Amino acid sequence: MSFLRPSALYASFLTTFASFRWMPCQSWGFLRWPGLEGFLRLLVMVLLWSMFSEIRCITSSSMFPTLRVHDRVIIEKASYYIKSPAVRDIVTFQDPTQKHGDKEQIVFIKRIVAKAGDLVQVDDGWLYVNGIAQKEDFIAEPPTYKSNLTYVPKGHVYVLGDNRNNSYDSHVCIVDISQDVLEHSGMDYLWREGHSMGIPSWMLI
Repeated sequence: MSFLRPSALYASFLTTFASFRWMPCQSWGFLRWPGLEGFLRLLVMVLLWSMFSEIRCITSSSMFPTLRVHDRVIIEKASYYIKSPAVRDIVTFQDPTQKHGDKEQIVFIKRIVAKAGDLVQVDDGWLYVNGIAQKEDFIAEPPTYKSNLTYVPKGHVYVLGDNRNNSYDSHVCIVDISQDVLEHSGMDYLWREGHSMGIPSWMLI
């Protein structure tokens, strides 16, 4: 007799208590080892995961308090093939000032604050986009610097770190970030000090 076959005692129990007959455990098929088809599906899922996502570790405090040093985030690379980057998206991209052929790849993670066609300026502790002061409850503190009025050209975005006074971003020199090189930090989970926490998807130097 197979150990997966329901016992006579279990069958008697179902006869006495008919309301339990709906329970899936009366059929033990779910314990079967997956066949070739199941294995191939799992293989496809693993390959897609490796192609369109990766895990990165935060190495600086430029996105504090949203992200902290040693946090680990899941980066997905597929969404911007079907939609355009949006303001307040958190994105990753390679350092545009890095020379081609460098062995070590430098990757930044920043927040989009303006898109093509916008006029951006930081003044008196506020970020202004098209002359309108932006309410930002996610930044570490108001910026203490002042930036010139900047026009964001077509196909580009303007990015800043949430830790405005400690971030190497568009207000310093990486002004023109092509949206073609962006990867969406569409993070479903954030690892912090050994704990997994869910955070919004619109939420590494």
